[in-house]
Amino acid sequence: MLDDEMERKIFRHKRRVRNQIISYVVLGIFLIGLITGGFLGIKKLIAVIQDKKQAKEEEQIEDLSQEETQPMVEAPEEYAEPESDTDYLSETVENCIAAMPLEHKIAGLFMITPEALTDMDTVLKAGDTTRGKLEERPVGGLIYFSKNIQSADQLKEMLSNTKNWSTYPIFLGVDEEGGTVSRVAEKGLADNVGNMADIGNSGDTAAARDAGAAIGGYLAEYGFNVDFAPVADVITEGNTTIGNRSFGTDTAAVASMVSSVVEGLQSQNVSACMKHFPGLGDTSQDTHDGMASTDKTLEDFNQVDFPVYQAGIGAGADFVMVSHLSAEQVTGDKTPASLSEKMITELLRGQLGYEGIVITDAMNMTAITDYFTPDQAAVMALQAGADMILMPEDYETAYQGVLDAVNNGTLSEERINESLRRIFRVKYRDRVEQ
Repeated sequence: MLDDEMERKIFRHKRRVRNQIISYVVLGIFLIGLITGGFLGIKKLIAVIQDKKQAKEEEQIEDLSQEETQPMVEAPEEYAEPESDTDYLSETVENCIAAMPLEHKIAGLFMITPEALTDMDTVLKAGDTTRGKLEERPVGGLIYFSKNIQSADQLKEMLSNTKNWSTYPIFLGVDEEGGTVSRVAEKGLADNVGNMADIGNSGDTAAARDAGAAIGGYLAEYGFNVDFAPVADVITEGNTTIGNRSFGTDTAAVASMVSSVVEGLQSQNVSACMKHFPGLGDTSQDTHDGMASTDKTLEDFNQVDFPVYQAGIGAGADFVMVSHLSAEQVTGDKTPASLSEKMITELLRGQLGYEGIVITDAMNMTAITDYFTPDQAAVMALQAGADMILMPEDYETAYQGVLDAVNNGTLSEERINESLRRIFRVKYRDRVEQ
């Protein structure tokens, strides 16, 4: 019995060992399968990822290839990207003009004395009368003389009030050439830079620019924004009509001096006005006292006078003043240059390419008043291409004459707008955010 029991124990032990071995073998096989399956799964996953990556890369390469082979569409040759500041200035100008009543537009073409504006004998301040007149009829500008100037504080206050009360930006001008024609300096409110003839004789263009900058500096401090200078006349030897107001007798030298003064003045935000187109340098007559004429031909002007204006135009002069000179060899008749389409539109604008403001010389000179009424002269000047009428003999008559001419079709409103665009481009230029 003991032997049987031992045999059973041995048998059971062998069976457990065999079962354990089988279990271990099965477990090992399972683990091997699991490991092998995982490895194959990972390998397959990697292969899938690589396939997708390769497909994406091939797609990108194909897109790039298509972009490279696609023809480029170029902008039309005539198209030019506009400058944003120029566009904004144009927009400002057009909006202003569009909102103006016709009466204001026409008033904006006149530059008159404060006496003509207020109907007073002598104006020394801008009070309620000035304010009311500017609201009723906002003129384009006012020109001041020695009689309007008493002291620094008085001058500053008068100009400041005038500027603040004007409906639109206003030109405040003065004749400040230096030397004998210096309205502010002669009152002791600034140092006189001296005659232009002396600067011209020195041959120092830097001195001319410094003179312009000095004049512009003190004018701007008082409130002026236009100076009726420099004199651009090339004088003949012994000429006394212009005399020492001119830089001299040599065209090239005068051209250099004039352009330098223009640069100096306008560096101080004071607009320069070259005068007296087409050139008074050879006449012995004074347009203040009657008709002044010249026998010069167009070729003469091209050689002697026009190069000076071309230099000043190149320097950026905001204004050119047209004289009342009669040049029959050029225009074919005795019409003053200020009323001549040949002189203003064909020569100054066309031949010389001037795009700035054209202003007449003072229209109360006898070279005009002896032959034309104020309204006739104003209308003729605008028809000829002038933008601003300076000091008509009778402002009310001249203003009404232009208004009537627009209303009856003699002048178009677009012609008025054309001049206002030039005027407002200067007036709004520094107000436009760059």
